[in-house]
Amino acid sequence: DRLAADHDNARRLAEGIARLPRMRLDRDKVETNIVIFHVDRPGGAGELVTGCLARKVKIHQIGPASIRCVTHKDVDAEDIGRALDAFREITAPW
Repeated sequence: DRLAADHDNARRLAEGIARLPRMRLDRDKVETNIVIFHVDRPGGAGELVTGCLARKVKIHQIGPASIRCVTHKDVDAEDIGRALDAFREITAPW
């Protein structure tokens, strides 16, 4: 049950990310609790990581334009909403 909740949260996160400007993600590849996406803005991945950290949302830059997010037992549906709010706020001017 715990893993199913993590997967549901990851799918919800992926759906929200797919709607954001300058973000690229293949939703069909989100099959587990890991969401990897690309930021189509020079320096945008670093900007997103820094902005999220300031909002107490931890994400990981895994390349110049790639971000990795992982849902787990310490991440609930409310946290997913908070992360998506942070992403929207940071990417709004893009």
